[in-house]
Amino acid sequence: MDNDATEPKVVVGVDGSPSSYEAVRWAVRYAGLVGGTVDAVAVWELPGLYGWSAPAVDMDVDEDETRQKMRQELTEVLGADGAEAVRTHVVHGNPADVLLRAAEDAEVLVVGSRGRGGFARALLGSVSQHVSQHASCPVVIVRSEKK
Repeated sequence: MDNDATEPKVVVGVDGSPSSYEAVRWAVRYAGLVGGTVDAVAVWELPGLYGWSAPAVDMDVDEDETRQKMRQELTEVLGADGAEAVRTHVVHGNPADVLLRAAEDAEVLVVGSRGRGGFARALLGSVSQHVSQHASCPVVIVRSEKK
C-alpha cells in the first residue's frame, strides 16, 4: 500500500456495513480538505481461527472478483468520480492488524463504529476499539446514519 509521501494518506476500513460506508464518505471528504489520497482496505479472514471449530468451507477467495465487487459498492456509495479517486486493497488477515499496518504511514485511520463482525467480534472486541487503542496515527470512528 505504497503512496506518494507528499500527499497525506487516509486509510479507511470497508466491510460492506452501513457504518463503513459512512466512514468511506468521511474519509473522502477529509482527504479532499487536506489534499490527500484514500486507501480503502477490505480484509478477509478464515473462520475457525479463534478456538472454535467451524464446518469445512471452501475459502478459495478470488481477490480480483472481491476487489471488483468492492469497486462496485464504492461506486454506489460515492458515485463514479468519487470511487475512481479511491485506491482499493483486499487483504487476508486479522482486520485490526491489517488496518494498523496499512495506517502506519497514514495521517488518519477511519473506521465505522459497527461492522459485520458477528459473534467472534463480540467475544474478541471490536475492530474500532482495537485500532483506536493501538494505531500510530489518529483514529476517527464514524457512526452510521441508519439505525
